[in-house]
Amino acid sequence: MPSFEFVLLVIIGCGIVTWLTRVIPFILLKKFELPISFVEFLSFVPVVIMSALWFSGIFVQHLGHFPSVNVENLLASIPTVISAIISKNLLVIVAVGIISLALIRLIV
Repeated sequence: MPSFEFVLLVIIGCGIVTWLTRVIPFILLKKFELPISFVEFLSFVPVVIMSALWFSGIFVQHLGHFPSVNVENLLASIPTVISAIISKNLLVIVAVGIISLALIRLIV
């Protein structure tokens, strides 16, 4: 069984590595300027991440078959997307998504 010191060193080491990987990019970006084309490319990252999360929530994978549609999530995403287009406020989008999914699950 590992000793207390070993476990403590592993926890501290993991914390330092996690902290450094999150802080070093900010330190480097203070000293260097990114090219405009790279900054424009990075502006698409949030849209791509949200699209991937959205599609993975709507479609259910079945090995060897086509994916099926999760109807509850699809129906809940309709008012959520509409609120995203109208408000462009993340708090409103999340609230509408949660409320619409809760109502759909309550009805069905």
